[in-house]
Amino acid sequence: MPAWLIWIILAAALGVAEFFTLTFVLGLLAAAALVAAILGALGLPVVVQIIGFAAASAAGIVLVKPIMDRQLTRGPDVRSGTAALVGHSARVLSAVDADHGLVKLNGEEWSARSLDEDLVIPVGTHVDVMEIDGATAVVYPREPLPEITEQDRSDQDRPDQNRPEQDRP
Repeated sequence: MPAWLIWIILAAALGVAEFFTLTFVLGLLAAAALVAAILGALGLPVVVQIIGFAAASAAGIVLVKPIMDRQLTRGPDVRSGTAALVGHSARVLSAVDADHGLVKLNGEEWSARSLDEDLVIPVGTHVDVMEIDGATAVVYPREPLPEITEQDRSDQDRPDQNRPEQDRP
């Protein structure tokens, strides 16, 4: 039996084994066996075929395997679900404090709470979503908030008195 045929059989066996193990190393060795089979089909001596097999195996394991490992261990490029909302901008619809609030995020209304427990974020403020906790967006203002005086706090408690007469329900 010619040497190149033995290399082809070895390549096929390694390919089948790779199919069942999915280690990628056996696939690289199968490719190296094909290189040796080509060298054998060209009529080169068995020693040259073995050197070709060893060189192709080493090159595959040293050069290709790290690239494949990096691709397999890398996380997904596309975030989906609530993870995709983290980092997005939202607009406050109802004052947001440490316990409750409402924001418009990606065209939907989300319950929200402030990342900073001492911070009350007023209506209309643009905020960034820092995380999603269940069905609640945890937000923080994009820009520093103006200082709130005691007069402003009492005005926030009576929102109807701050609006013009035609806007009241």
